[in-house]
Amino acid sequence: MGGEETPMTVRSNGTGTAGDNYAGFHYGVVKSISGVEIVLTKTDTGLDETFKFNKKTKFIHDGKSSSPDTVKVGDKVWVDAHLDKKTGDTIARKVVSGASLM
Repeated sequence: MGGEETPMTVRSNGTGTAGDNYAGFHYGVVKSISGVEIVLTKTDTGLDETFKFNKKTKFIHDGKSSSPDTVKVGDKVWVDAHLDKKTGDTIARKVVSGASLM
C-alpha cells in the first residue's frame, strides 16, 4: 500500500456463503449511486455509508467484470474499501453485486 492509503477495519455479518466469501467487505443496500460515489443503507452499523469511486474502482456483477450502471438503487452489494488519508474519503476498491451473492 502506498502512503496515502490506510486499510479499514470493516465488518461482515458472517452469515451464509456470501458472508464468508466477502468477509472484510462492507455490506448494504444501495440508497443512491452516481458517477462519483455510492451510498449504502441497511449496513451492519445501522448508518448510511458513502464510498467514493476512483479510476481504480472495479465493479463485479454476477461474478463478471461490469460497470457502475449495472448497480441500481435497492440492490444488495458488498464493497471493499480503504480510507484515503489525504482526503479522508472512503474509497471503493471493488463493488460486488448480483444474484451470485445470495
